[in-house]
Amino acid sequence: MRSGRLVQVAVAGRPEESAGEEKAGEEKAGGEKAREEKKVAVHGAATVRFEHRHGQTRLATLYHHDPLRVLMPTPRRDDLPIAVLATTSGGMVGGDRMDIALSVGAGAKALITTQAAEKVYRSTGADCRIDTALSVEDGGWLEWMPQEAIVFEGSRLRRLTRIDLSGDAGAIAGEMLVFGRAAFGETVTRGLIRDAWEVARDGRLIWADALHLDDDIAEVLAHPAGFGGAAACATLLHAAPDAARHLDAVRALAEPIEGARIGATALDGLLIVRILGGDARAVRRAYAALWSGLRAEAAGLPTRLPRLWEV
Repeated sequence: MRSGRLVQVAVAGRPEESAGEEKAGEEKAGGEKAREEKKVAVHGAATVRFEHRHGQTRLATLYHHDPLRVLMPTPRRDDLPIAVLATTSGGMVGGDRMDIALSVGAGAKALITTQAAEKVYRSTGADCRIDTALSVEDGGWLEWMPQEAIVFEGSRLRRLTRIDLSGDAGAIAGEMLVFGRAAFGETVTRGLIRDAWEVARDGRLIWADALHLDDDIAEVLAHPAGFGGAAACATLLHAAPDAARHLDAVRALAEPIEGARIGATALDGLLIVRILGGDARAVRRAYAALWSGLRAEAAGLPTRLPRLWEV
C-alpha cells in the first residue's frame, strides 16, 4: 500500500485541562484528520489521442496527471501504435479518482493497455472511481485492453467505461475484475463493486450494462445463479457494424479454453463476451486468448498480445 497516505494527528492534553477543553481538542484533531484524509485523496487523469496523418497513425495529444502516467513503447513489427497507462501510486484507496480519455481520429488505429493490474484497497467509506471514455471516429480502430483490477476485501469501486463511435468505426474493449487476493487466501465478502458500460454510435445509445454489488456481497459471489463461486470475471466487447458475423468464430475460439465459463452473444452492432472462472489466472488466459483471436478475425491484426501481457 502507498506510504504517507494518512497523517496521524495527536493532541496531548495537560492534566489541568478541563473536560470541555479535552473535548474541544479531540474535535479539533478529528477535524484536522478528516481534512488530511480528504487532502490526500488523488485525482489522476490521462488523455491520449491518435490521428491519421501523412499516411500513418501518429500521436496527436498526450496529457497525464499524477498518479497516472502514459508510456509510449515501440510497437511490435506490423502491429498498431501502442500507449501504456501506469498508476505510479501503487493502487487506489477510498476517495481516489481516475479520469481516462482515449480517442482515435478518422482512419487512425491504435492499441492502449495498462502496465500492470490495478489494486483497489479497503476503504473506510469513500468510493474509488474510474471513468474511462473511448472515442473512435469514422474508419478508426481502437483497442482498449487494460489488465485486471484486483478488488480487496472491503474496497469500494465505481467504474464506468463509455464508448462513442462514429460511422463505421470499430473497437475492442475489455475489463477484468479479480475478487480478492488469492495468494493470501482472501475472499471478498463486503464492499461495493459497480462496473458499468455504455456504448453509443453516432450519438445513439445502443447498449448499457451495469454490475452492482453492495454491502454483503459474499452470497451473490457464491450463489449458483450469481457468480457460482467465481474468483474473477471479465467482459470483452467488439463494436463494429459487422460485429455479429464474428460470433461463430469467437465461440470456436472459446471451445478449447479450459478453466473458465464463457458465453458470447451479438446484438445491434455489438459482440459481447462474458468470462467467469474459479481461478483468476484461468480467466486472464481466456480473456487474452479471445482478445488476440478476435483482433485477428475482425481486423486482420497479428494474433498476439502486447509484450507487457507476457511478463
